[in-house]
Amino acid sequence: MLIYMPGLRSTDIRQLATLVAVAEEGSFGRAADALGFSQAAVSQQVAALEKAVGMKLFDRPGGPRAAVLTPAGSLLLEHAREVLGRLDVAGRQLADLAAGLGGRLDVGTFQSASVALLPAVVAQLRREAPEVDIVLHETDVNDDLLRGLLSGELDVAFMLGPLDDPRIEVTHLCDDPFVAVTPADGCSLRSTGKAGAISLGGLDGFPVIGQNADDSCQVLIDDGLKARGVTPRYVFRSNDNAAIQAMVTAGMGAAVMPLLAVDQDDPTVHIHPLRPALEPREICVALRRDRTHAPAALRLVELAGQHTPDVSAVRLTVH
Repeated sequence: MLIYMPGLRSTDIRQLATLVAVAEEGSFGRAADALGFSQAAVSQQVAALEKAVGMKLFDRPGGPRAAVLTPAGSLLLEHAREVLGRLDVAGRQLADLAAGLGGRLDVGTFQSASVALLPAVVAQLRREAPEVDIVLHETDVNDDLLRGLLSGELDVAFMLGPLDDPRIEVTHLCDDPFVAVTPADGCSLRSTGKAGAISLGGLDGFPVIGQNADDSCQVLIDDGLKARGVTPRYVFRSNDNAAIQAMVTAGMGAAVMPLLAVDQDDPTVHIHPLRPALEPREICVALRRDRTHAPAALRLVELAGQHTPDVSAVRLTVH
């Protein structure tokens, strides 16, 4: 690529600032006062810039008359102002980034975290730092979230644990229990025993509604049931938690869901603990370990810990 003025690449920012000051003040002396330089220093900066350009930038009539820009000086002045303006913008943006008030934040999440956890976190972060550009990326596949973190596409990600990858720094938020969801108007799968618990054995061969088989949460459910010798008969699968709950209401079958994924205010379903209980899923938030993180990312992790829903108490229907 041909560069017509290679000397401009080595131009000092102070030389451009001096050009602007002389043009705006009209003399080398007043420019020196405005910049806090000596007049000799201003002359040296302009001379160095003229050498880099290879043309005069000012006509100097001497005496009380103002220094006048040459055509080359007028042209370069426009670019100098643009360069200095961009640096001012960069300075403000860097200051906002350092204070956690600006920049872009790419956040990975999964469906139930998007519904039950993130709204409160995002709302507070936007109140505190409205200039932060928050972009959310949702997937229910844990490996996709991990790849996003490691590739740098994500700054922070909500994930399912346990996570023992040494490349990421993990904050445990809560243990989310698995529950059985049945239609409120009756189900042949009866709750038994203490607190309306559903026996895992009763799910063997029973029509069940679940998420798609590659969903990370569904993998935990299926592995847990298989380990206890339970093979449910799936009659509908969807990665939409609301669709699963709607099909339970419609009487298609029961569902095993993590509590955070259940709309507990829905009067058309009953929620039961499982006996024996499946291992709860771990809700975590993760950062890449070997990266310098923006303050906004660290603040989001802090807020996640403060706004994690209480999943210690299940609203049960005792029969």
